[in-house]
Amino acid sequence: MKILVCVSKSPDTTTKITFSDNNTKFNEDRVQWIVNPYDEWYSLVRALELKEANGGSVTCISVGKADYDPIIRKALAIGADDAIRIDAEANDGIFVSRQIANYAKDKGYDLIFTGKETLDYNGYQVGAMIAELLDLPFVSTAHKLDVNGNVAKLDREIQGGIEVVEVGMPLVLSAAKDMAEQRIPNMRGIMSARTKPLEVVPAIDLDKTSEAISFTLPPEKGSCKYIDPENAGDLIQMLHNEAKVI
Repeated sequence: MKILVCVSKSPDTTTKITFSDNNTKFNEDRVQWIVNPYDEWYSLVRALELKEANGGSVTCISVGKADYDPIIRKALAIGADDAIRIDAEANDGIFVSRQIANYAKDKGYDLIFTGKETLDYNGYQVGAMIAELLDLPFVSTAHKLDVNGNVAKLDREIQGGIEVVEVGMPLVLSAAKDMAEQRIPNMRGIMSARTKPLEVVPAIDLDKTSEAISFTLPPEKGSCKYIDPENAGDLIQMLHNEAKVI
């Protein structure tokens, strides 16, 4: 089984988010970067489990400049066999998707994994776009995946229940929580990651299709209001008149 796992970097969840250049750019000063958790904990680990059960290979792919290399090396330390870095700034979802699809189109991958989203922009875009560009089936936000021969069986949450889908491979899927359990790279994996292949390939030329005009931080949380349990009527009035949720 030949598997491609799309890996991106994202700010650590404890990072304080600020913007620069008149709120048009994310301020990367003093930011601690990590492997996007949906890519690492669920996509990559489930891909490795499938390889261990069925044989084959797991390749990681990223679109980014040299500062992506430590992120990719962590994926290699967890167990990926090799990695590809497409040498370009990850401008937006469609740019990333086109770069990855162009690389993958003639490589014969059985499965292409993405995380359901990245923690920075929460776009939910790349997996579906890659599938469309490669003319492959796509299953989003899957939390369970089993493979039997050339057929993949996936579970995904929908409103009111669980949807079970069977799809012939090759296919693209985005992984959600519970797809796999997090793996911590051990010393052997960390040492071997230093010598595993990390190929840097040039990006294809693409026109810019989008531009960030401005970023705005969400409003700060308001103070809590406490209601005496004897005054339930006050709570109902506040929910109706102030919060306007009833």
